[in-house]
Amino acid sequence: MNSELLLPVEPNLLETQLVNDVANFDLLPEISLGSSLNGNGTSYPSVPCLLGKFQRLLERHQDERHVIVIQDFPDPDALSSSWAYQLIAEQYGIQCDIVYAGTLSHQENIALVKLTGLPAKRWGVQTLKDRDLSVYQGCVLMDSQGNTSQLMPLARQANLPILIVVDHHSKQEEIQAEFIDIRPNMRSTATILTQYLQAGILDFNKANPIHVKCATALMHGIRSDTINLLQAQEADFLAASYLSKIYDPQLLNSVLQSARSSRVMDVIERSLKNRTVQNNFSMAGVGYLRYEDRDAIPQAADFLVTEENIHTAIVYGIVHDASNEIELVIGSLRTNKLTLDPDEFLKETLGQDSQGRYYGGGRDMAGGFEIPVGFLGGFNHQTDYTKLKWEVFDAQIKQKFIRLICPDHKLIHS
Repeated sequence: MNSELLLPVEPNLLETQLVNDVANFDLLPEISLGSSLNGNGTSYPSVPCLLGKFQRLLERHQDERHVIVIQDFPDPDALSSSWAYQLIAEQYGIQCDIVYAGTLSHQENIALVKLTGLPAKRWGVQTLKDRDLSVYQGCVLMDSQGNTSQLMPLARQANLPILIVVDHHSKQEEIQAEFIDIRPNMRSTATILTQYLQAGILDFNKANPIHVKCATALMHGIRSDTINLLQAQEADFLAASYLSKIYDPQLLNSVLQSARSSRVMDVIERSLKNRTVQNNFSMAGVGYLRYEDRDAIPQAADFLVTEENIHTAIVYGIVHDASNEIELVIGSLRTNKLTLDPDEFLKETLGQDSQGRYYGGGRDMAGGFEIPVGFLGGFNHQTDYTKLKWEVFDAQIKQKFIRLICPDHKLIHS
């Protein structure tokens, strides 16, 4: 993206530019934004042109009700971006519900929602069959392409059209929507939404306490997805500079000072005890975890990658959802090796399911994977059985990774 397009624009200049750009916008191909030119030399539409299409969509759907679907385990980027869209849509009489099917388990995410009053709702899997989606006229995906939420099958079953997709992850699969803004070169979706605000799509100001809290959430979203701005690019710094005039630094500090739970500390301890080191990779299986403690896995990976002579950490465990008798192998990867692409590495290592969906994926310096346990899923009170099941999955996952990390390494024996 041209950095000049990210600077605050005077309202009259923005309006003039929008008129000129929108006049020819429908002649351009439907594409996702990534850089100024694509492989064929075709120019991508400018930010004002993009906003013109976005505003026209909101005008067409004014006075409707939308459901904003975010991933099952929401992070600050998804939560803050969804809130920003909700505030923008309110100007057009559009009511929005921000929903997720999983849980908030990371202590910072819990603190963010509680301290800012961020209006996200949990729709438990066990209650999905009772949800009436006919009250909504459209579905919006923020920081997601629909493949990380258990709510999307329900939305498709209800024939709910996907209106908007805004994301910074690599394109996962073909998706149909009226408005698509997928930019894998961006570090966070919060930065993209902040660009919309910078361009004047909403009178976002410090005099409004809701705007102050949303700006604080967006700042946290940018900070978390850029690893405390260490991986931030020009667009992220420009967005943070804009938000710095509105956000509440004391509120953000309170979110960041939230304490780790004893369960998270236990998982970190297990990862230290069980880690295996090969070629500067640290791998650790942490056994069984409750569904509510799933976010302890990425926190353990964050911790292991700080060890001396380690450039990449992989932590995984079997997450058990007792209420729905569901078991998944959940894993996280963290790296500081510049030449390692987490998305490519995880996709090559773990492969795809029968429907062609990759078990894992990622972005710069971070990634994750999710593998259904399938027929072997379900809780069993026999200790010997659960121990045997864990040993099988632990050995299989380690073999998958070691085949890439150490190609000459022999098979692992439990």
